[in-house]
Amino acid sequence: MSLYRYTAKDLSGKKFTGEVEAIDEKALVTTLQGEGLVPIEVRERNAQGSITIEKVLPKTGGVSSSEIVGFTRQLSTMISAGLPLTDALVILEKQAKNKHFARVLAEVVADVEGGTSLSAAFAKHPRVFDIIYVKLVEAGETGGVLDKILNKLAESLEKEREFKAKTRGAFIYPAIVVVVMIIVMSIMMIFVIPKLTSLYTEIGAALPLPTRILIVMSNFMRSFWWLLIMMVIAGTYSFRTYSKTVRGGQIVSKFVLWLPIWGKIRKTLILAQFTRTLGLLIGSGIPIITALKVVADLLAAPTYKEGIEFAISRVERGAPLYQPLAASPDFPPIIGQMIRVGEETGKMDEVLIRLSVYFEAESENLIRNLTTALEPVILVILGAGVGVLVLSIILPIYNLTAQF
Repeated sequence: MSLYRYTAKDLSGKKFTGEVEAIDEKALVTTLQGEGLVPIEVRERNAQGSITIEKVLPKTGGVSSSEIVGFTRQLSTMISAGLPLTDALVILEKQAKNKHFARVLAEVVADVEGGTSLSAAFAKHPRVFDIIYVKLVEAGETGGVLDKILNKLAESLEKEREFKAKTRGAFIYPAIVVVVMIIVMSIMMIFVIPKLTSLYTEIGAALPLPTRILIVMSNFMRSFWWLLIMMVIAGTYSFRTYSKTVRGGQIVSKFVLWLPIWGKIRKTLILAQFTRTLGLLIGSGIPIITALKVVADLLAAPTYKEGIEFAISRVERGAPLYQPLAASPDFPPIIGQMIRVGEETGKMDEVLIRLSVYFEAESENLIRNLTTALEPVILVILGAGVGVLVLSIILPIYNLTAQF
């Protein structure tokens, strides 16, 4: 037996830490899960390193959103038809084409057959079923409307997937143009320019400044291409590592939100996620405080997370939700106004869903306008780059012919 220190969360998002004796890390994880906790970190006391839950549990990643949507909708249909829960899960496990997902469902079936609730069984696989999914299933089990909650969850996941697909699809054309431009420029610098350089040397042509700069850049890329790749990899890794820290995440988030155009798009996307998720949770019967805590853990932007945590503290003291949100500069006035209407009419979930539709439509328009504006800008930059490249190549030949 060894002494281990652990950090875990319950289904409401409350964090727990403590020390306990266990045979090994896996035994401690199993004990915590049996108590309804989701382990975040487990480490042996006085040990050099720590063992995170990802290292203790088998990997269950690799499940796409479309597979989750299909599973949720089919499970809802089977339960509505009167099929026992375990039988429905067994059928879906056998139908699963994804091996990772099939293994996860097999573990869920074993847990449910052993007396564990479906939500608790899902909570053991946070990489597949996030906290929103677990909380909604728990609400469905408590209220006896699991089939309806699953159907509503499937619709929400489907809309979210479609929205993300539209957002990503809008940037496909600009991304392709930029990638092609980089590839063409690299081929010219590595293969074409050196041959022209040897030609200019043989004929003794006088090289103008643009051509000399181009030759220096070409020589650098040919000799130190490995250094450029290492710099890109090191820069990307350093940025991602720094952005995952508390301080770094705050700075990066504030910088992104500060950007003139992309910052506004990012804010709109966050507000759409906030309103859609909160409306779904409240509409499923989850208490507003619990729903706000779940949403706060879900949002990646520290600025908005702090605003929601402040709203939680005010609501816990008896204040209506619209007051702290209306007073926050991070939330637009429409948020406070519409939530006030929802609180006064008792239709908070409907108001929040309508707000999410509004913000999703606004973000789509912003992204569409951005990509429309980017296309001519990219073409101009591409044309300017090609023009400079051609000019640098032709100038020596022009100077040579002018001497005769």
